[in-house]
Amino acid sequence: MDTAPVKDYLLRLQGLIVERLGQVDGTPFRRDAWSRPEGGGGITRLIEEGRVFERGGVNFSHVTGSSLPPSATAQRPELAGRGFEAMGLSLVLHPRNPYCPTVHMNVRCFVAERAGAEPVWWFGGGMDLTPYYGFEADAAHFHAVCRQALAPFGPDYHARFKCWCDEYFFLKHREEPRGVGGIFYDDLNDGGFDHCFGLTQSVGDHFLPAYVPILERRLDTPYGERERDFQAYRRGRYVEFNLVWDRGTLFGLQSGGRTESILMSLPPVVKWRYDWQPEPGSPEARLYEVFLKPRDWADDHAES
Repeated sequence: MDTAPVKDYLLRLQGLIVERLGQVDGTPFRRDAWSRPEGGGGITRLIEEGRVFERGGVNFSHVTGSSLPPSATAQRPELAGRGFEAMGLSLVLHPRNPYCPTVHMNVRCFVAERAGAEPVWWFGGGMDLTPYYGFEADAAHFHAVCRQALAPFGPDYHARFKCWCDEYFFLKHREEPRGVGGIFYDDLNDGGFDHCFGLTQSVGDHFLPAYVPILERRLDTPYGERERDFQAYRRGRYVEFNLVWDRGTLFGLQSGGRTESILMSLPPVVKWRYDWQPEPGSPEARLYEVFLKPRDWADDHAES
């Protein structure tokens, strides 16, 4: 099947996002093209030690292979042994200022093929926000834009994908969510290819409106060592999720993807402590009490 329009869109989206984020930071993103011996390759766009971003990556990949890796067939074992084509754009941004949240966004397309059988295709994607010091206005804005992205495609998608996000980005071994969520979906093939591609495009197109206003609102907030220390501690949760639970990380490593590009999602400065608890009544405790709880943020128009 013809996936060229998907590839063209993902490359165009990568360019738009890198250009806008570069304007915010004032530092250009490094460009690193790579190829994969088994088939395909990608383009990594990376920023490190920028004015705003301590590390950020916006990665395009397009890989092919003769057999789907285990992470891709865990939910659909009937596809084991099929050849595959997978392409996507994945980004993670780790700002230096602890009052600026980390953010993740991913949009992707898979096609699994076998001679004599109809191709099986699906789309996936979403975006989620991980604050260290939460603001109701930021969470409400992010979720409202996520809802706007899905609204033209049906009335049920946002509630479904928000719930899916809350369930997916949950650290089971910690019994806590990674952040305030957003939207997440996978194995989407209902309504036809054009419908699913259109929905996925809308998710990608709404990333900058969802995140950049929050970033610009918080990037000049004063902070000190206390805030940086808590940020590093909470970043440890991000590392744990990506290395223990994230299906995208597993797929990339199992499919022979480029390790440097896959692990660019990890923050550069991280700390762990034994059985640490925030001081009651502190701003750090408020993250746990208010923001690491399921909530219908899109309906919350609080200003803070």
